[in-house]
Amino acid sequence: MSDWLFDLGNSRFKFAPLQGDRAGDVQAWAHGAEGMAGQPPHSLPSGSTAFVASVAAPSLTSAMLDQLQRRFEHVHVVRTSAECAGVRIAYAKPEKFGVDRFLALLAAAKAQRPVLVVGVGTALTIDLLDADGQHHGGRISASPTTMREALHARAVQLPASGGDYSEFANDTADALASGCDGAAVALIERSAQQAHALLGVAPSLLVHGGGAPALMPLLPAADYHPSLVLDGLARWAVHQPAG
Repeated sequence: MSDWLFDLGNSRFKFAPLQGDRAGDVQAWAHGAEGMAGQPPHSLPSGSTAFVASVAAPSLTSAMLDQLQRRFEHVHVVRTSAECAGVRIAYAKPEKFGVDRFLALLAAAKAQRPVLVVGVGTALTIDLLDADGQHHGGRISASPTTMREALHARAVQLPASGGDYSEFANDTADALASGCDGAAVALIERSAQQAHALLGVAPSLLVHGGGAPALMPLLPAADYHPSLVLDGLARWAVHQPAG
């Protein structure tokens, strides 16, 4: 009987087998959590234990947990804790720290080096972790996709997607792409500078999330790790007490 990892995000649903302290081959449902009910029953795995992380709406989380409880002997839902696997969260109330950010830090800590962890999804999140596993806090902003959607909602003539990055664009779609992507990159770069000043050493830059690929050409020193949250969930799973 196998153990599986499940990550319910705001826009995507991903799952993978647990292989040691990392995620195996990742599968994703393109239509996100909202499309889960339309998937055929055989598309979900079954096994011994399901480890679940969710930042989705409570109704969607509940629906997925109901499905998993019918397919697995045990279902464990991760919650952010003050300390796990050598990582110590900076928040005075760790339960207020997003579980996706928590798991990304668990995965990043495995390298035992200072790292700036950037998640690009519905939100843009930035968290600093030192080589000893101490979290130094972070930032939350709108991601470029959310910025575009917000602008379109307030001014429908501004396209919600499209365009190419340019330092000085001469087209509206390009200017929007350049402004929103550039705003995210500027926040990441400032965070990296401030992290260097705080720690006395430049942190590595680790980027994950569905919106990350669009920013990678603008962040040449960054590493892209698409399964970071699931890898963190795997580390959480193996550090739980037996039984």
